[in-house]
Amino acid sequence: MYHTWMRFFTPGPAHHRLGLVCLGVGLQYGALPAVGPRTLDHHVAVVINTGAGWYLAPDGRRTTVTAPALLWLTPGIPHHYGPDPDSGWDEGFAVFAGPATTTYTELGYIEPDRPVVPLSDAAGPRAVIGRIARAARRGNPLLEVETGAAVHELLVALRRARADLAPDGDPVLKALARDACLPLAVAEHAARHGMTPAELRTAVRRGAGCSPKDYLLGIRLGRAKELLAATELPVAAVARRVGYDDPAYFSRLFTRRVGMPPVRFRAQQYRAVPGGWSNQVPDPDDPPMIEPSPAGQG
Repeated sequence: MYHTWMRFFTPGPAHHRLGLVCLGVGLQYGALPAVGPRTLDHHVAVVINTGAGWYLAPDGRRTTVTAPALLWLTPGIPHHYGPDPDSGWDEGFAVFAGPATTTYTELGYIEPDRPVVPLSDAAGPRAVIGRIARAARRGNPLLEVETGAAVHELLVALRRARADLAPDGDPVLKALARDACLPLAVAEHAARHGMTPAELRTAVRRGAGCSPKDYLLGIRLGRAKELLAATELPVAAVARRVGYDDPAYFSRLFTRRVGMPPVRFRAQQYRAVPGGWSNQVPDPDDPPMIEPSPAGQG
């Protein structure tokens, strides 16, 4: 005996141009029948919440699947899997496609060469799949956009839930973020962590999906934007604050990556207000209370 619920969608051409579309969602539990052997032309993320089973790779290798776990079913790769017939398992899945999957694969969020991924906790991904299921109600006018947006969220939740990554972030990435604005080369950052540049590249690529140079640059330019938008510091001073002694080089780098020079960015985004700029992330669920002005004032 098994129980299953599935919905499938057919997004239109305009939705596909958003880059990522959800093609279906399902929730199943019990002694489910085996799936495959089969080959798909789209992606499926299968999240195993409880139970155990197996996955058979195209080369015949059999991998034990123990919840919580993720099964990646990727286009063009044959697969065959199922739960143990005695215990069964509880699964949720999302079917999706689109050109954005190529970028997510490049960044390491989708792993075609790693079809079975242990998770530290399936609660986050399963909650997103639940939201997709709720969005799949009949007659939802926002169905395609709402479910497509949720797939982006699901990919982030799956990345965060991976058992091989610390739930609060990689300590190497945290240290790089803390020291990003120091005037240090990548090799110097590596030496500070007792690593070779190659080891640092591997660690950053695994944790952030990019090179150490791009990771540091993103943090530096983000900080520079904050200073340009919220302070009146000269561009040269902003450059020094984020680790560049040569303001002309900083301006060229900023322009190339952001698409406009620092002075134009400031002209568009300057938002300094009385009371100064805060470096503390606010709690959106607990906004400050603003006292209403007395009648006839303000």
